[in-house]
Amino acid sequence: MNSIKSHQLPPRAFILDLDGTLVDTLGDFVAALELVLAEMRLPAVSRAFVERTIGRGSEHLIRSVLAEAGGEKEQYEEAWSLYQRHYAALNGEHSALFPGVTEGLEALRATGKPLACLTNKPGAFARELLARKGLSGYFAQVFGGDAFERTKPDPLPLIRTCEALGVQPAETWMIGDSSNDAKAARAAGCPVVLMRYGYNHGEPIDEVPAMQHLDRLDQLLLR
Repeated sequence: MNSIKSHQLPPRAFILDLDGTLVDTLGDFVAALELVLAEMRLPAVSRAFVERTIGRGSEHLIRSVLAEAGGEKEQYEEAWSLYQRHYAALNGEHSALFPGVTEGLEALRATGKPLACLTNKPGAFARELLARKGLSGYFAQVFGGDAFERTKPDPLPLIRTCEALGVQPAETWMIGDSSNDAKAARAAGCPVVLMRYGYNHGEPIDEVPAMQHLDRLDQLLLR
């Protein structure tokens, strides 16, 4: 059940998360991390662990996976370098759009209002993934986790993205899949819509207050 009523200002722009919101990228993360750990002669971690861990940025992911696999903190730089190489090589290979994403983006574009993609994924990976999945043309701006001084759930990336779009946070809807997105939106002053199919660190997303909770992006109510 949606726990926040749609009494906010009419939207003038939309900010969308990427992993878990537009694209199911879990397979990409798992495949890249398996290669990293194998090359470092460390045991693989479970797919469930990766799913619970993604969403807070690549540094958090690598450090968490390294610890789970029994690695040392001092191995982070090696793991990060390997991850960059392996992820770049397979980016998008084991991922797919969630049902309703293309239709939802078409409906948002038809409003004539600008769209931005804001993710904690490194910007180069984000732009390449969007291109490989045919989504680049929907977004006026794309910002990755390395675009600003801080990442979600800090509100700074949303505030800066609103500035880039020329709109106020109160009239910019944030569409994501996790409590990270909701916390960032709430702190920035953006209304938030949450997708039920995402990752959210293994926690039920319906327990996170939002203007709408959706099973598909094309179910978004714009009024």
